[in-house]
Amino acid sequence: MPDASTASSQRSYAGEITPAEAWRILTEVPAARLIDVRTQAEWVYVGVPDLAPLGKEVALVSWQLFPAMTVNAGFAAQLSGVAGDRAAPLLFLCRSGVRSKAAAELMTSLGYGRCYNVTDGFEGPHDDTRHRGGKAGWKASGLPWVQG
Repeated sequence: MPDASTASSQRSYAGEITPAEAWRILTEVPAARLIDVRTQAEWVYVGVPDLAPLGKEVALVSWQLFPAMTVNAGFAAQLSGVAGDRAAPLLFLCRSGVRSKAAAELMTSLGYGRCYNVTDGFEGPHDDTRHRGGKAGWKASGLPWVQG
């Protein structure tokens, strides 16, 4: 059983989910939204999840602004315009799961009750050759995606 400090840190957002779990939630829960918090450059050149088979679209809201990579001060306001119901699952995705975790924590602190971080993000961690996209993440899980 986790101690009080662990339980407290676990409540900072709803938790970690795999890309496959994210797809299941998006399939089963009509109000669920996938929010890709990467930069415009990543969306264009690397690709984005394709939710067309589900009749949905990915919300594209950058956590950091390219090229300076400063935190987007308007993130919460931009997202609130597309997030919808505060009780609906919000599934946050970035390249590897770091920026999306920060976004899930922020939106939870602002009253959105079911914010999840998609573990390993769109491309996953580096492999042995320092490349992404081979072992984990949305793309490696075989989920639909499109490129630029």
